[in-house]
Amino acid sequence: MTSYNEMVGSRLRSIRKQRGLSLQDVQRLSEGEFKAAVVGAYERGERSLSLPRLHRLSRFFQVPISQFLPQDEDGERTMEPLPSGGVTIDLNRLERMSGSDAVIFNRFLRSIQMMRQDFNGKVLTIRRGDLRLLALLIDQSEEAFSERLTELGLIGDL
Repeated sequence: MTSYNEMVGSRLRSIRKQRGLSLQDVQRLSEGEFKAAVVGAYERGERSLSLPRLHRLSRFFQVPISQFLPQDEDGERTMEPLPSGGVTIDLNRLERMSGSDAVIFNRFLRSIQMMRQDFNGKVLTIRRGDLRLLALLIDQSEEAFSERLTELGLIGDL
C-alpha cells in the first residue's frame, strides 16, 4: 500500500515534470532553498513535507497547495495530468464562427501564427498547454472546451 508521503511525493514529481524542471533546476532556480537531494527524497516519499515547506513549494511552482495533495477520499483527482501531443485547429472553420469566443480564439491563434511566421491559413497545430490556456480564457475546463471544439469540427488530435 502506498503511503501518504509517497502520494504527495508523486504529485510533487508530476508538477515538477509538468514544469519541465529537473531536480537540479529546482535547486538552481530556488537559489538553493530547495536542495535537489531533499526534493528527490520528498518525491520518493522518504521525507515528510511540513505545511510551511509545502506552502513555499506551492509558491515556487506557482500552483495551489491543494494540487500537491493526493486523491480525495471520493476518488476524484485534484489535478489530471496534461495529455501529451498537440491539436490541430481548422482555421477556415474558425473564421466562420462568430461571437466573443471566436474573437478570443482568433486573436490567440493569430498571435501564435505571427510568432511562428506560419501563414498557410488552413490549419494550425498547437500544444495541449495552449488548448488549456484557451479554455481558461473562456472560463471552461480543458475537457469541456476540447469536446466543444471537436463537436464544432475545429480540432483533431495528432
